[in-house]
Amino acid sequence: MTAATDPTTLAAAYEGLVCDLDGVVYRGPHAVAHAVESLRAVTRPVQFATNNASRVPAEVSEHLTRLGLAVGPGDVATSAEAAAAAVRDRHGAGAVVLAVGGPGVAQALRAAGLVAVAPAETASAKVVAVVQGYGPGVAAADLAEVAYAVEGGARWVATNVDLTLPTDRGVAPGNGSLVRAVATAVGHEPDEIVGKPFAALYVLCAERLGTEPARLLAVGDRLDTDIAGAVRAGLDALLVLTGVDDVAAVVAAPPAMRPTFLAEDLRVLHTPLPVPRADGGLWRCGDDAGRLVDGRWAATATGTREQSLTNRLHAVYEALDEGRLDPADAAALVADGRG
Repeated sequence: MTAATDPTTLAAAYEGLVCDLDGVVYRGPHAVAHAVESLRAVTRPVQFATNNASRVPAEVSEHLTRLGLAVGPGDVATSAEAAAAAVRDRHGAGAVVLAVGGPGVAQALRAAGLVAVAPAETASAKVVAVVQGYGPGVAAADLAEVAYAVEGGARWVATNVDLTLPTDRGVAPGNGSLVRAVATAVGHEPDEIVGKPFAALYVLCAERLGTEPARLLAVGDRLDTDIAGAVRAGLDALLVLTGVDDVAAVVAAPPAMRPTFLAEDLRVLHTPLPVPRADGGLWRCGDDAGRLVDGRWAATATGTREQSLTNRLHAVYEALDEGRLDPADAAALVADGRG
């Protein structure tokens, strides 16, 4: 945990934020409650990081602008951009790359100085790599071209492996499902995956912000992507309960998916929330203090709802790791701190 021990606000304790979008800032076309006003008030730079490789950064920034945020394309980092950077670093500018997915994939490759070719053009172009991302128009013929290129020796880079994609009609197959189809055909997984929960997208954001990952705060709503990627890249992480995962999932998370902070929504960015810490048998977070005694929370001081949530969470993690707490009781103990 790298935040200052007594920051004015949580956001001010870090040099910048890496913020997820769907479930944190918006759901479809609509803003999540309290997200826009909370982000507007952040004085640190923010990179908005998304595993969605189909949309170009300008389209994402326009969406955020319509919601009321002053955001430009350079403030948005996509998994397609992380994939393009990985290919350029390995093969150099000018390399010929098969682009499969939505418009965001080909644009990211071209912006990185690479030559993007469409599936229909691969018969006349020798590609050294394939970048496979999601696109609503990706067809079986496109997946076949990925397989042919990989079998021909091209390096296979997947933007992300999210198996599902939430839509306004329900759950649709995500890029991970399409990647799995190709993997079945070629007999192995991609050579590289760059989106969350892997580190590359967070590293790209840190480079853009000009700082080390450890000095940034990741914000997300999913343990298996946002938080796992942050932990892997060395960022502290805030999980907000406005999206996919709930308190029960957070409490049950293995160490590789555990957030540093837990809160109801993004208003927590402007609360005084120092790092939770063990102190002589107590857990303290700001004004909140207490310990677990016989499976129950014994408070010695009461802080804000946000402080209590985070404080109880870390006390529960410690007790679970030491075998002092029944996992069945853990979620209720943390949920009691929601006030």
